[in-house]
Amino acid sequence: MAAEGTRFTDFYMASPVCSPSRGAMLTGCYPSRIGFGEFDGRWVLFPGMPIGLNTSETTVAGILKDSGYATKIVGKWHCGDQKEHLPTRHGFDSYYGIPYSNDMGIQKVDDKYPPLPLLRDETVIQAQPDQRGITERYVEESVRFIRESAGSQTPFFLYLAHMHVHLPHYPPERFLRESMNGPYGGAVAAIDWATDVLLHELQALGLDDDTLIVFTSDNGSRMQGQGGSNGALRGIKGSTWEGGMRVPMIARWPGKIAAGRVCSELTLSLDLCPTFAAIGGGKMPDDRIIDGNDIQPILYGSDGASTEHDAFFYYKKNVLEAVRSGKWKLHVRREELRSSGNPTVDRSERVLVEVEELYDLEADIGETTNVYGEHPDVVSDLEAKAEACRKDLGDNAVGVEGENVRPAGRVENPDTLTHLDSAHPYMIAMYDLPERG
Repeated sequence: MAAEGTRFTDFYMASPVCSPSRGAMLTGCYPSRIGFGEFDGRWVLFPGMPIGLNTSETTVAGILKDSGYATKIVGKWHCGDQKEHLPTRHGFDSYYGIPYSNDMGIQKVDDKYPPLPLLRDETVIQAQPDQRGITERYVEESVRFIRESAGSQTPFFLYLAHMHVHLPHYPPERFLRESMNGPYGGAVAAIDWATDVLLHELQALGLDDDTLIVFTSDNGSRMQGQGGSNGALRGIKGSTWEGGMRVPMIARWPGKIAAGRVCSELTLSLDLCPTFAAIGGGKMPDDRIIDGNDIQPILYGSDGASTEHDAFFYYKKNVLEAVRSGKWKLHVRREELRSSGNPTVDRSERVLVEVEELYDLEADIGETTNVYGEHPDVVSDLEAKAEACRKDLGDNAVGVEGENVRPAGRVENPDTLTHLDSAHPYMIAMYDLPERG
């Protein structure tokens, strides 16, 4: 895809973990803007929680559906598992997938979760499915949708959100057998295979030149040194170092997007919703703040096209930890593990610590050399941007409530989609890998 499209080197997700980053990508808004910074104190959604994406929010799927597109999501949703919060209530005509992370089922090491549900639209069609076959089932469902849309000559929007490479890793046997990088490598190979199948299908249907494909991730790898890698970037999933939120992005559209090009303009997942909406002839809502921009000029490599983002703000939960503008990134706060101070208790505590760190991301992509003391004017400018952001979006670390935030959806009497039935013949009674996502 990179050889046939454009690779974006400075592309960011709006959160270092999955539920906030997915809600932000779908709406074009920072997580805190839509009440998705945290979820009753937790940083992602778990089965049976009362919270989810508010039905008053406008998603890219809803905009495109209103423009005549067939819309479908296959795979991970993770924006709420109550009926009011499922994809079919947010602009998607249909849904097929596991609604949250694949570690949130029954495992031997931890059976606090209900059986892992596989949904079609709003109905559980299987509990505790064999995860080794999920990618193939997702691909089959995606191909069926593409063929049906092509047959009816209906423009389509497909959001394929893979289970991989989230823990635990259950790649198909073939890819596990061929992998030189263990289960992680097998999971990556399964994604590669799925992408190849879809590209082949588009070519076979004569849709290749009419289809924009975007490939990205919801956050950085947490497996640094254990199969996965964030390359030269410091930090992992869950952190506001570059390795937590700066992710790969490839855009491919033959005849529209230049092949083999590399773009270093600051681009965000928040830009995907308004960009797709504009391409599809839709319109973003004008009654609320949208943080993303239509980046078609950057996608197409138009002369003089550059980012319209004056700054990007790195949030962890509802705490502002860093800000980037141009090549400069200022860290202002970080969560660290500290000793409890009690010698009789063998545990550490997470505490928020103020930091004064400035990095030149052009010269130091790995954030290794703190130049805070050498550029007071840059620090002052970034601190002012951070303060304006706190006023807008809030910052729990300093007790500031944002002036322009909207609530997440919430229901009374929430329930999980599945319940353990000791008499049910589950294909997989308990998943046997101990890793947690």
